[in-house]
Amino acid sequence: MEKYINPNKKNWQKLTQRPTAEQLSLDGIVSQVFSEIRKDGDKAVRKFSLLFDKVELESFAIPQKAIEAASVKVPAGLKAAIQLAKSNIEKFHAAQIETPKIIETTKGVECWRESRGIETVGIYIPGGTAPLFSTVLMLGIPAKLAGCKNIILCTPPDKNGEINPAILYTADLVGITSVFSVGGIQAVAAMAFGTESIPKVNKIFGPGNQYVTAAKQAAQQLGVAIDMPAGPSEVLIIADKSCNPAFVAADLLSQAEHGADSQVILLSDNETLIDKILSELEQQLEALPRKEIAAKALENSKAILLEDINECIEFSNSYAPEHLILAVKEARNLIPQISKAGSVFLGNYSCESAGDYASGTNHTLPTNGYARSYSGVSLDSFVTKITFQELSKEGIRNIGPSIELMAEAEQLFAHKNAVTLRLTKYD
Repeated sequence: MEKYINPNKKNWQKLTQRPTAEQLSLDGIVSQVFSEIRKDGDKAVRKFSLLFDKVELESFAIPQKAIEAASVKVPAGLKAAIQLAKSNIEKFHAAQIETPKIIETTKGVECWRESRGIETVGIYIPGGTAPLFSTVLMLGIPAKLAGCKNIILCTPPDKNGEINPAILYTADLVGITSVFSVGGIQAVAAMAFGTESIPKVNKIFGPGNQYVTAAKQAAQQLGVAIDMPAGPSEVLIIADKSCNPAFVAADLLSQAEHGADSQVILLSDNETLIDKILSELEQQLEALPRKEIAAKALENSKAILLEDINECIEFSNSYAPEHLILAVKEARNLIPQISKAGSVFLGNYSCESAGDYASGTNHTLPTNGYARSYSGVSLDSFVTKITFQELSKEGIRNIGPSIELMAEAEQLFAHKNAVTLRLTKYD
């Protein structure tokens, strides 16, 4: 982890750049997979599952009996932990349900807005070295609360054709409609087009590697909505002398172990503190099972000494982190200064792991600086919002003349006439 001492603001833009891992040229592969699945459906999905995942399956759908059998394999303690997380996530997201509020904009003119759940949504859950059953909670719960009628889950099987039991247990717990053992580009293509087995969806959610990311972008170009642009995970921590250096080091490593292309940033106004945290980080790194992955991420990471905490906040807003931890005294006082971040963790006990699993907020967040313009997944991500208006005779009389003038000025005389006919009839 490279250390920088009071870098000139002219150099901040360079320091906020994410690591640029070599990207494979995937356009040709994605195009081929999409084309064949659009044409041949399940047959092509089987072909690419064998080619990419080295697994041959007759059926992709996981029957309820298999889900129940897999659930038995999940330890009771883990089930209880998942249920606790489910309860907290439900509470937080249920509070986002809006009650329609009718606004009388002018006497006799009432306008309001109502939400409708997106009818069919697709959730992609990675199943590699870190099977993300927690993401089933983060996406399945708000989808259910939003009123989505069909919640489709795709996740890659292992080489024996099996899906991680915790993923199946969690899917059943939150009410996923259907689970399919399909991964990668072929899963996204199947959800984008629909096949004999896998339904076509209206919107695709979920993380994945660069293959999945490229496939989601291709699906978006075909008119299927996606949650947000994806990228490697990241955390930025602002620490002052009130922090616990061991806690900060642990938070940096918890993010670094996500992947070699992850990035962690440490900001402080105290160089002695930075050195203590870096020393703690080296000690804790040695004990990690995913040590090599975390170490690789640390090569692209930075510890930066700045003038004061206000300057640290300024740098953070420039970086626009996915996760922001304020390991500082009276962290709440800094909230008004934060303008760009996916999710913020306040104080020494608010570890980023809490948001990843069980505090209640959603862990599907904008990365790679997209927090400048995107929000994390919420209940709103799973709904469309329809506006309504109702005008009485009094209402059309009150705003009709203004509409006529505006329509005529734009030379849209049919628009004007639609109002004039009503005014003439009722007057």
